[in-house]
Amino acid sequence: MNKLYFGNVSAEASEEDFETIFEQWKIPHSGPFLVKNGYAFVDCPDEKAAMKAIDVLSGKVELHGKVLEVEHSVPKRQRSCKLQIRNIPPHMQWEVLDGMLAQYGAVESCEQVNTDTETAVVNVRYGAKDQARLAMEKLNESMMENYALKVSFIPDETAAPEGPSAGGRRGYNARGTSRSGSPSLGARPKMQSDIPLRILVPTQFVGAIIGKEGATIRNITKQTHSKIDIHRKENAGAAEKPITIHSTPEGCSNACTTIMEIMQKEALDTKFTEEIPLKILAHNNFVGRLIGKEGRNLKKIEQDTETKITISALQDLTMYNPERTITVKGTIEACARAEEELMKKIRESYESDMAAMNLQSNLIPGLNLNALGLFPSGAPGMGHSMSSIPPPGAHGGCSSFGCSPYGGEVPFWASMLSASSQEGPNLCIVYSQQGHPESETVHLFIPALAVGAIIGKQGQHIKQLSHFAGASIKIAPAEDVGAKPHRVVIIAGPPEAQFKAQCRIFGKLKEENFFGPKEEVKLEAHIKVPSFAAGRVIGKGGKTVNELQNLTCAEVVVPRDQTPDENDQVIVKISGHFFACQLAQRKIQEILAQVKRQQQPKPTSGAQLPQPRRK
Repeated sequence: MNKLYFGNVSAEASEEDFETIFEQWKIPHSGPFLVKNGYAFVDCPDEKAAMKAIDVLSGKVELHGKVLEVEHSVPKRQRSCKLQIRNIPPHMQWEVLDGMLAQYGAVESCEQVNTDTETAVVNVRYGAKDQARLAMEKLNESMMENYALKVSFIPDETAAPEGPSAGGRRGYNARGTSRSGSPSLGARPKMQSDIPLRILVPTQFVGAIIGKEGATIRNITKQTHSKIDIHRKENAGAAEKPITIHSTPEGCSNACTTIMEIMQKEALDTKFTEEIPLKILAHNNFVGRLIGKEGRNLKKIEQDTETKITISALQDLTMYNPERTITVKGTIEACARAEEELMKKIRESYESDMAAMNLQSNLIPGLNLNALGLFPSGAPGMGHSMSSIPPPGAHGGCSSFGCSPYGGEVPFWASMLSASSQEGPNLCIVYSQQGHPESETVHLFIPALAVGAIIGKQGQHIKQLSHFAGASIKIAPAEDVGAKPHRVVIIAGPPEAQFKAQCRIFGKLKEENFFGPKEEVKLEAHIKVPSFAAGRVIGKGGKTVNELQNLTCAEVVVPRDQTPDENDQVIVKISGHFFACQLAQRKIQEILAQVKRQQQPKPTSGAQLPQPRRK
């Protein structure tokens, strides 16, 4: 990718002319210039030198009356699906770029290239060659915010050589491997940190942060090697605006410090006398671990950084805004140190959650666990676009109740749940005669001390949870429970509602520190099955229940010598982490569905049973 092609070369041009130009602009090259009639080639020592030559010379330097055109030299066999787009406006929103690229086909990846120029450069891979060619034709030299885009092919080492043989041509093997793991459509340029820094700033300082014609914000992004989104259009008339910073942890911190310094200077210039604290936005799922047991983590950060830190009330959360505001008061230097420590804790929580998710991601068949979308890379925030999810800062449909029991977000679970509404190959959902999933009842045992957290102030949390999940959720009276350390949450609803409600309860217990930072949330759930089907759950010699436990990693027990209740039902006990409990519940429902089908009368000859309609 370090070989350059020069177009529009005068017939009078010589190798010495190119040597002089490269020496004048201090651009290194690693080989001689190959000058032909109307074009030329040269090798550069690295990509940085090649990019500098393109940025400095292409369309700007004249040689013997002709303006040179410079781009990467790409062999035809490698002109596949990969393009480089240069001269992108520095303040262009990535959502706009994503939408523009998507017009020409499926974008598999879009990665930012670090350059010394003010404008942005990205490498884009399309799903097909014709899509890349169309994008090249339409976008090259097109105007965007007064900037003319420069588009060229770049070598695609993963491209298979064209020809009848997939094994290569002229005796050589195909180069490169498939890119099945490429990001999905609209993926943002990859930065080193999956969690961006989100801060709130007073609206009156936004102009100073941007600067005249964007000069100030451009300077910040260049110095800190970061991408900064200022969400000016969100919450029109609001006293504060969110800013999202994408970079390495160090880059985020440097950008944040610079923004605080700009606000301080602007406050002095405008005689603004109120204190300007640092306000960091953090997803509610991380806040419990950030605070720590009895507030120890937060107190330590306050002491170490000599700041005063407060966190907005849980009641301030809404179904559409899962973020809490962390307010830090102190000197700029102290606030900067506090930001580093706070974000370090948040990133650790995220990494822990991802590790737990990856460990158990194969436990639920029939649910789309590939559609993670968990806080990674998006702008403007940690909501529905860190990878194609809506930003919580935009309050765009992210629910504080759609979280993972390990700290995930609503789009992940929503995508899984949407998949669960379709019967997967191994996932059984029983339908009623009306075509709707049948309601199920689950008794979930939680620590008695956690009842207040589940109910919430004046019952607000349990009401919102019930509405979100589409389930009936009740706390059994204390006197109904034999074991005092636990209380029972009774959840009634179809499988999707069960999944949502139980997911949120597991997550809530983790958030509120009823389990340690490295301790997995494990609960016991009881479901009732017809007494005549209990033997099928157990299997001959306990074979079925043993296989069930091995498959799900849950403990499944059918107590012996149970007396059936008034509905001729007995209890099956399931214990384990969230995924294990969910999978065990679905597998047991599958067994019950098989029993029910076997008990149905067989259709008479020539007749067919009506099939339920599925939605």
